[in-house]
Amino acid sequence: MKGTHLGEFQELVLLSIGVLYPEAYGVGIKEEIYAKTGRKVTLSTVHAALNRLEKKGLIKSELGEATKIRGGKRKRYLTITSYGIKMLSESRAQREQFWNAIPEIVFDVN
Repeated sequence: MKGTHLGEFQELVLLSIGVLYPEAYGVGIKEEIYAKTGRKVTLSTVHAALNRLEKKGLIKSELGEATKIRGGKRKRYLTITSYGIKMLSESRAQREQFWNAIPEIVFDVN
């Protein structure tokens, strides 16, 4: 099905949402990606990926309560849908198939 392919960055975003559950939101996802990969990404890049993932039905969002600390703004909390879990599982299985198909000799090269 067209549009269901999971890109590398989208996969990182989905995995970060899972790690941060139930407190996953934009800034936290950005920080989690940096903490796990050392990759600096902008908040707008994270938000663009979140919008694409939500349109694909892989995540859903819900607004939290407004807080004084955030100047009355509400956080957009994210969770992975069952379809998103399925896509992550398929992605993991595909990667494992490749890893398992590499002969040991490849890793023994000096």
